[in-house]
Amino acid sequence: MSDDDWFERALRETDDGETDADDADPEESEQRDDGETDDGGTDAGDADSGSAAESDAPDSSVTGGAEFGTESEGADAADERDEPLSFGDGPFGDSTGDDSRDDDPLDGDDDPFSTDFATAFNNAPMPDAGGGFGGDSSDDDFGFGPAPGSGPGGSDSPTFDDEEFDSDIDRIDIGIEGLDDMILGGVPKRSLMVAIGSAGTGKTTFGLQFLRKALEDGGSGVYITLEESRERILDTADEKGWEFSTYEADGRLAVVDLDPVEMANSLSSIRNDLPRLVEEFGADRLVLDSVSLLEMMYDHPSKRRSEVFNFTRSLKDAGVTTMLTSEADQSTPYVSRHGIVEYLSDAVFVLQYVRGDDFRETRLAIEIQKIRDANHSRETKPYELTNEGISVYQQANIF
Repeated sequence: MSDDDWFERALRETDDGETDADDADPEESEQRDDGETDDGGTDAGDADSGSAAESDAPDSSVTGGAEFGTESEGADAADERDEPLSFGDGPFGDSTGDDSRDDDPLDGDDDPFSTDFATAFNNAPMPDAGGGFGGDSSDDDFGFGPAPGSGPGGSDSPTFDDEEFDSDIDRIDIGIEGLDDMILGGVPKRSLMVAIGSAGTGKTTFGLQFLRKALEDGGSGVYITLEESRERILDTADEKGWEFSTYEADGRLAVVDLDPVEMANSLSSIRNDLPRLVEEFGADRLVLDSVSLLEMMYDHPSKRRSEVFNFTRSLKDAGVTTMLTSEADQSTPYVSRHGIVEYLSDAVFVLQYVRGDDFRETRLAIEIQKIRDANHSRETKPYELTNEGISVYQQANIF
């Protein structure tokens, strides 16, 4: 309820009170008019003019008596009235019984909000539960309740209790420390995900670490690279101690390097064969690094969108959990280069640089833009690229 609504309601209560008083004793009104004329305390023309200021203000003759009539007339009038003509329990505070013209809310230049507004606000009636202003509402989703971390402890971030989480959907962890804690229960299996970032934000490491989780859990995976050679991918993973060469030798990992032009030319056959190949290999997870090079092979936007859509649909039909990497748009880190893949994906992770005002330090930050069928944190969290991979500081704040 706005301040104007409170003010208008208070005036309506006053008008109703004066109307009741006038109807109860019409002779009293005539006596007051006679008294004002005899004593000369007020201009008779003002009493009969019916102006808004006089008609809305409490009549001091009811309780004052000394200025506009005898004390007995004022006492009789007060006894005959059902209630005193004042704001009483109105939104601007309790009445003290002093109905002098100095307290008239419409008198001269006095501002009705110049009184103790804090007290008036606290005494004002609050909307019903769910009205959106907090109060006693049991639902503070749209209220002014305390924000996460605003209580004792300061910057503590909300955490999810997976033990109490119950879902009929099979879920998995990404495999990145700190990031998995930001997702309640994990990402649904067979999801198509994308990690968007500019150069140097760790997109390839993100994909390798995602694949490593399945391999460590006894599963298998496929890594398709359009940028690096097969040997370079294996060396990068082995350098971090993830033993990808061993997994490949055991037949649990397939690293495939494809030329983007060749893949674009044969995309139709690859799209048709992919579900069968994934099923025969028994892959639990698949990584494509990066989808941006595939998108660049098509000049016409409609052709590009159609081909990428059909390719991503074939990945979903294969029943494999997929992670794509994509270059970010040059103008904003929150959109992929061609603005297509994030709309076709079930989950979007944004990797970006954050530079302070002093430009003396550049930090890396990650945020979860969306995950279908999963609750997740929407906070932007710092992360680091180390020899052991990506580590997200879930309890820290970037700003």
